[in-house]
Amino acid sequence: MNDVEARLPIRLGQLLKLADLADSGTHARELVEAGEVEVNSERCTQRGRQLSEGDTVSVHGTTITVISAD
Repeated sequence: MNDVEARLPIRLGQLLKLADLADSGTHARELVEAGEVEVNSERCTQRGRQLSEGDTVSVHGTTITVISAD
């Protein structure tokens, strides 16, 4: 599991791009709409979901934890 620093709150799609789990906003949307993204171990289909410190995000076996950069 890797930590990713971000200014919070951050939307799921933005975090996927920041963490290099998605190549673009379009790719992030496709991943989320396909049900390939989990937030805190639950499938998430809302690309605009606001994430907070300590949330975990998993895509294709890679898991990251959101850490505040502030």
